[in-house]
Amino acid sequence: MSDSPVEFGPLRHKSREYGFSPKGLALEVFEPSAELPEILVMGSIHGDESLSTVLLSECLRSIQPSELKSAVILAANPDGVLAGTRCNSRGVDLNRNFPTENWSAEPVYYRNRPGSPQNIALSPGVTAGSEAETKALISLIKTLKPSLVVSIHGFLACIDDPDASPIAENIAGRSGMELVPDVGYSTPGSFGSWCKEQNIPIITYELPSMGMTELKRIHIPIFKDLITGHYHSLLK
Repeated sequence: MSDSPVEFGPLRHKSREYGFSPKGLALEVFEPSAELPEILVMGSIHGDESLSTVLLSECLRSIQPSELKSAVILAANPDGVLAGTRCNSRGVDLNRNFPTENWSAEPVYYRNRPGSPQNIALSPGVTAGSEAETKALISLIKTLKPSLVVSIHGFLACIDDPDASPIAENIAGRSGMELVPDVGYSTPGSFGSWCKEQNIPIITYELPSMGMTELKRIHIPIFKDLITGHYHSLLK
């Protein structure tokens, strides 16, 4: 028998398909076997922020299936992860495609590194909620009815929670990152806006820009607590 740490082995947890990407890749969610999840933890709605997928995968690989108490999506945008793009394979920024009151048909502009111009244009979709990934995620959330969603992004180095919930305060303290009410700029059609309109509490967990070793040391213990039920007692 190998004495290698569990997290360096294959991912043995069973997933469920909740939809498919435009390129036919499965949209997968990992769920507790015996209960509905109180928390949904999600990575890589932006494909160029796929460190969230790596960190969440290591968390799953380091626990037994019976320890999983939250729903986990490793990659909400698998086409983008494989291509290394912020957008999906249709050129849409999924985090601006949700059917919200503030959705806009105007192009979405972003910068690909700090200090560079914010001049890279992406589509918010031909209509709000036009993308397969968006529709599938909305349907999944309406089925799961989580009490909290944690969406992991990069790399603004903050914990965004307009409600300043006890869980967000705890995570901010443990991670050494600032707890903020928003990310400081307009996000029409964002997943966070949609959750707010559905009265679903959401924490946007913005990883910092640092080496993988430090990211794992600081953030994997927090992610593990999120997916194994440690924070359930702090839910409203």
